[in-house]
Amino acid sequence: MPFADEMIDRGTALDLADALGTVAPGASTAALRKAAESLSELGLRERVDALRAAMLQDFGGTYPDLAQVVRRAIREVPGFRGWMIWPVSTAVAEAAAADGSREATADALALLAELTGLLTSEFAVRTLLRHDLEQALDQALEWTGSPDEHVRRLASEGTRPYLPWAVRVPQLTAAPGLTIPILEALHRDPSEYVRRSVANHLNDLSRDDPALVVTTAARWLEASGDSEARTAQTALTVQSTQKLVRHGLRTLLKRGDPAALALLGFPDPADALEVDGPHLDRARLEVGESIELRASVRNTGAEPVRLMIDYVVHHATAKGTQSTKTFKLTTASLEPGQELAVRKSHSFRPLTTRRYHDGPHAISLQINGVASGRQEFHLNASASG
Repeated sequence: MPFADEMIDRGTALDLADALGTVAPGASTAALRKAAESLSELGLRERVDALRAAMLQDFGGTYPDLAQVVRRAIREVPGFRGWMIWPVSTAVAEAAAADGSREATADALALLAELTGLLTSEFAVRTLLRHDLEQALDQALEWTGSPDEHVRRLASEGTRPYLPWAVRVPQLTAAPGLTIPILEALHRDPSEYVRRSVANHLNDLSRDDPALVVTTAARWLEASGDSEARTAQTALTVQSTQKLVRHGLRTLLKRGDPAALALLGFPDPADALEVDGPHLDRARLEVGESIELRASVRNTGAEPVRLMIDYVVHHATAKGTQSTKTFKLTTASLEPGQELAVRKSHSFRPLTTRRYHDGPHAISLQINGVASGRQEFHLNASASG
């Protein structure tokens, strides 16, 4: 499988030049062809930027001229799709913003909706959100009623506050509630593809306004269970909404947010539990090895209790402190007097996303958001580089 950077390579750039040259035979594609030869040393975003700039140089006389070329390519070139669309959509957005008129912005938003089924326009729409937030958000809200699931997803994904790989839109992070109407319109969408985006958007919002997210999720859960007619469709709606909410609250759940946990039926266990552990199978290990944790939890109360059991790895840092990462362990319901035994092997194999440091580490449990127990161990990372 190719690396992300390789999704847009020399061949992609030359295919783009050929596609645009086909529908605009009098135009030069020299800048695009020159940029195609300089991509190998660039990362993915840099490749997109280079091809966008080259495309604007070749075809960006005015926004209407560029839009006409792109629309002709959509209609007339069967291969005009896939990764080459990313620099195209960003060029469209940048040209419209440079034009500055509401008419250009409106047309560009319509064109991004046409392009998004060929490859998502979620990154390009950020430029227009930054340029005219009100106009772009109004259009995104209209997209929620589109018959095309790709366009409906664009409404949610393109307006995410912390969309990966995308430029930030400061107005969205400063006022998290601005995009709630879009999510309200889509949280019961028939497409899992769209609902997944709504969940990720909700999770983004939890970084800045946890209370807003919990309140919104609670409203959705309540509404999904209101119908008295328990048809198969109603049951599906309830199930899909519950799944969406769980995914949308995942960061708050890992943080042990009491309101999020209570919403999903995981109350503060208080004194109703007896916890033994965690116990580790070793006190020292090397990078590349695994450590096993064991624990048991018994319900000592008089009522059944629902449990979300996670474990937290406390990693040594280069500064001599510790950073934490929470991992899912299990969920369970315990009757009074019932005991649950858990066991988990945690690998310290080398990862590109984490650098291990030599020194003291620890593992603790987290039960319904409440820390419980802590066991130290030493990770020898001196030979791992």
